[in-house]
Amino acid sequence: MSSTPARERILVAAMDLFMEHGFAETTTLQIATQASVSKRELYALFGSKQVMLETCIAERGSRMRLPAQFPAPTDGRSLHVALRTYGATMLREISDPEVVAVFRLGIAEAKRSPGIARSLEEMGRAPARAALRSLLQRARDAGLLAPGDLDTMMKRFYGLLWGDGLVWILLGIDAPPRAKEIERRSEEAASVFLAIHGR
Repeated sequence: MSSTPARERILVAAMDLFMEHGFAETTTLQIATQASVSKRELYALFGSKQVMLETCIAERGSRMRLPAQFPAPTDGRSLHVALRTYGATMLREISDPEVVAVFRLGIAEAKRSPGIARSLEEMGRAPARAALRSLLQRARDAGLLAPGDLDTMMKRFYGLLWGDGLVWILLGIDAPPRAKEIERRSEEAASVFLAIHGR
């Protein structure tokens, strides 16, 4: 028996099987068997396949935010650092192979299992966007950004950060960015964004 906790084994097995067979085709018996747990234990921990998937997505989504103790920006320099940190976090987490695999699963299962896309939105994208909105709101309130619509600012920042890169990563044409490229892109996105919106 593995020393890895049952919860972790179940999540790993579930994602592996979702990727191999699709979300709709994977059974809880297959997950329990691969995780070396009983179905009773599986249901006691998660209740359903949907909850397992949502848990995987939520755990990834929680990593797509600024660190909890990151201070509010007080000047242009600290705002630049915060944007660069947020950008690097997003690039690193979203281009992680496991996250790319979840996006691909969501796309492949969009018609049969639309709940996957909803989970990606609620557990991943929404918290990450809320973190950026909060950062920009605090910066605007502090007079560090020119007046403007926060949604427009957010779209611009994401556009500067990603361009069309995520599409080609999802298609397997481009490799995910490495550490140096992540730092370069996040630095450039922060600099250009503040050149447009900063005071």
